[in-house]
Amino acid sequence: MSSLPFAESLGGSVLAWSGLSTAQKILCAYALLMAMALLPSLALSWVDVRTLREVGIWAKPMKFMAGTALFALTTVWLTTLVPGEVGHEQSFQWIAALIIVTSLFEVVYITYQASLGEGSHYNTTDPVRAMLFGLMAVAAVGLVASQAWLAWGIWKALGTAVLTPTVLAVLLGLALTFVLSTVSGFMLGAKQPPAGVGWPVVGWHTWQDLRPAHFLAVHAQQFIPLAGILAERVAGKAAVPVVLTFTSAYIAAWFALSWMGVAG
Repeated sequence: MSSLPFAESLGGSVLAWSGLSTAQKILCAYALLMAMALLPSLALSWVDVRTLREVGIWAKPMKFMAGTALFALTTVWLTTLVPGEVGHEQSFQWIAALIIVTSLFEVVYITYQASLGEGSHYNTTDPVRAMLFGLMAVAAVGLVASQAWLAWGIWKALGTAVLTPTVLAVLLGLALTFVLSTVSGFMLGAKQPPAGVGWPVVGWHTWQDLRPAHFLAVHAQQFIPLAGILAERVAGKAAVPVVLTFTSAYIAAWFALSWMGVAG
């Protein structure tokens, strides 16, 4: 009898997987591929002692692989939180393709440059590298534009359905991921962060570093929907005001970190 809950949970997971569209499954597989790519990169980081701007050369590829995996999985997860069959619509196939093409280009180029011991971002040492740096900016905008596209698809699919706190949070998270990431991305592209290791794990710096603001921008797709789910469960009728308050505080935090990134 003790194995029954596990069996029921496993059965539910199988049913949930079988209910996903081909595009959703491909995005999940792509996320797994990025997660698996972390392993050889991690192994290389242990034996390859080369550094770039005082940081191990494999740190950036690993960050982008992990971020890409989370971004793809979150996109699929968000489609399961809203009414309708957004993940089964033809537009979602194009959204999934946009995510894969843009993020894969960035990860491959960043990893290739790391293998050479060279930077990918801000590397304009020759016309080819300058062009590829520009293409990375285009790819980054395309990647976060997928979230605005998904938000539009969810909004259309709602029809006359009630806008629950969770769905509101999903829409706000997707929209802010696009808007804030685009703004902070261009700001970051024009201002290289300080060299050297800063905060533990992430390596950011408190001042003159726009990466913390960019992190908040990209991960609005996770933090705000999670806040919406929690608010709907515990705040009752106050859930919508809680979502709006949290979102306002989130935007204020992004502005504060952006100011810290250019000040000092």
